[in-house]
Amino acid sequence: MAPDEQQERLRTEFLDHLRAHPDAMSKAGPPAHLTGSVIVLDDDGDAALLTLHRRALAWFQFGGHFEPGDATVWHAATREAREESGIADITAFPEIAQLDRHILSGNFGTCREHLDIRFAARTPRSTESAVSTESIDVRWWPVDALPEGTREDLRPLVDAGLRLHRR
Repeated sequence: MAPDEQQERLRTEFLDHLRAHPDAMSKAGPPAHLTGSVIVLDDDGDAALLTLHRRALAWFQFGGHFEPGDATVWHAATREAREESGIADITAFPEIAQLDRHILSGNFGTCREHLDIRFAARTPRSTESAVSTESIDVRWWPVDALPEGTREDLRPLVDAGLRLHRR
C-alpha cells in the first residue's frame, strides 16, 4: 500500500509500465527501466552513506539495474547496496521506503529514465566501506547537510528511510 496519493500514482505508473513493457526490468529493455536502490543510514539516523556516481557525477543512494539472479526487487536493491558500498552485510528493511521516477542525466547508454523502487538500511558508521567501479567516492553525510545539488532529490528518500529506521 502506498503511503500517500503521489506514491500511489507512481505505484500505478510502475505497474502500467511493467504491463506494457515485460522487459522493463532488463538493461536491454525500453528506455525507461525499473531499478532498485537503498539509502543506507547509520545506527543513530544522523548520517547517510552515499556514493559519488561515476557516470552521473553526483551523490546518490546505492542502486541500479536488476540482474537475472535477483529473486525480488528487494534482493536486487540489497545486492546493489552491497556491491556499491563494499559492505557485505547490508540488509535492507523489507518495506519499500519510496518510489521515484526520474530522467537520467549523464552517460547511461540507451537507458534514459529510472523507475526506482527504494528501500532503506541501517549500518554502524564505523563499518568500513569501499569505492566500487561505478563510483568515484563513498562517504557518510550528515542527514541535515546532504551534498549540494542533491538535497531536493535525497531529502524525501532520507525522510522515508528514517521513518522505517525508527520503527
